[in-house]
Amino acid sequence: MVDSDDSQSRRSQGKRGGYGGGGSADGSSGQGGGRGQSRGSSTSGGGARGNQKKAPERNARDLALEALLRVENGAFSHVLMPSMLRTSTLAPIDRAQVTNLVYSTLRGRGRVDYLLSKVLDRPLDAIEQPVVAGLRLGVQELLNGVAPHAAVGETVESIGRRRPMAKGFANGVLRSVSRLGPEWPWPEGDSDAAVAIRTSHPEWLVARLRADLGHDLAAKVLDANDTVPGVTLRLNPRFSTLDELIDDLEDGGVTVERGRLMPNALVVSGTGDPRTLPAVSEGRATPQDEASQAVATAIGALPGERILDICSAPGGKTTAIAEAMGDNGFILAGDRYAGRVRLVMDGAERLGLESIHTFVGDARDVPIAPASFDRVLLDAPCSGLGVLRRRAEARWRISPDDPEVLGKLQQEMLLEASRLVKPGGLLAYSVCTLSSDETIEVDKWAQSALPRFEAQPIPASPWIAHGRGALLTPDAAGTDGMYLLLLKAPE
Repeated sequence: MVDSDDSQSRRSQGKRGGYGGGGSADGSSGQGGGRGQSRGSSTSGGGARGNQKKAPERNARDLALEALLRVENGAFSHVLMPSMLRTSTLAPIDRAQVTNLVYSTLRGRGRVDYLLSKVLDRPLDAIEQPVVAGLRLGVQELLNGVAPHAAVGETVESIGRRRPMAKGFANGVLRSVSRLGPEWPWPEGDSDAAVAIRTSHPEWLVARLRADLGHDLAAKVLDANDTVPGVTLRLNPRFSTLDELIDDLEDGGVTVERGRLMPNALVVSGTGDPRTLPAVSEGRATPQDEASQAVATAIGALPGERILDICSAPGGKTTAIAEAMGDNGFILAGDRYAGRVRLVMDGAERLGLESIHTFVGDARDVPIAPASFDRVLLDAPCSGLGVLRRRAEARWRISPDDPEVLGKLQQEMLLEASRLVKPGGLLAYSVCTLSSDETIEVDKWAQSALPRFEAQPIPASPWIAHGRGALLTPDAAGTDGMYLLLLKAPE
């Protein structure tokens, strides 16, 4: 009985104690206690190996739990999920469920952990990882409106397939949380701490965004970070017209909407992994957010010019610039790591672009002669505060010191980039973040370090003036957040 399990847990554990970390998950001396425990092990934890049944096919919750554990151990969800789903035997509707479960749980971790703290008598880091991941998954399902009997019962079974002895504990915890809602006890008020829980962000990040953007704009950004980003495609005008691309996608069962920011952008749904779309694999379209498309357009590259993209991987802006030039010119794209440079070349090959050439090198010391390029793009490494809706776990990985540290790195890179621009050429600095340290503070530094470089006009609304550059926040047009500064080199 559900209630008897719960009451037994209360009698033996108080406020959801009982099961925790320390030793193996099944209570043994250690055998089978790690992540490698058989997914199909008996829920009783006993029995001879020869009598074990064949491991059952993993369902959506099992796969979601596996994904959450791998992200917890360092994987990037936006890279991991397409790979896991491509190799899964789940039906399309179940793959969609996995995607929703994983991303909503990662984004909602702050709210989920707050509710768990209401019923647990110990910190989550005192409980084994697979159990914590399962509890988070179950609580997020409750917040998603899944019926308690399904959210609790099926999540408990998934946990039990990994940690059989934790089933009773997990059942009690999740049922206790289910009784807190659906009028969930969120903290009230406008303090950083209360807003952080309600919007599921670290408290330091709420304080930073409020300080940098003001309370009103920060509130819009925090809300936007909790939305599900669409898949946006960029037309390759060399191989297709926009109407032809729309017809092709719709004929394949894809729902298509025009982009809100860029004329050749299409927001699509019902695609699964967009790389499997014929339009993408055949080079007629490229998945790329509209904010990144806008940066590539703002470069204003013309046919026959020499373009340098210093931190180019994975190559979306590089290939967009090449398409805009009609593949007529010379584009040099670099990155610090050879594997990432290969991503740029893969994109160029898929799109049939021959103007792109690559190099491996540090953006602070580029092995190229001075004043060699008409236009130089520094799309610098950053804290990524503008892409938190797309990188669901990133908000929990970023350190409060990262924006300042990265701002100093960006200044070094921008100084080196300025050396490579021809007289009268364009230097473009972009970052997919919103922090002042990486935007207006870099601009202030540039005014001092590069006094002869003149700021150029910024893109139109919904971009907003930010120092001498422009800021695009994720709430403005449903895009990633982006900062762009355009500087003209002295003649």
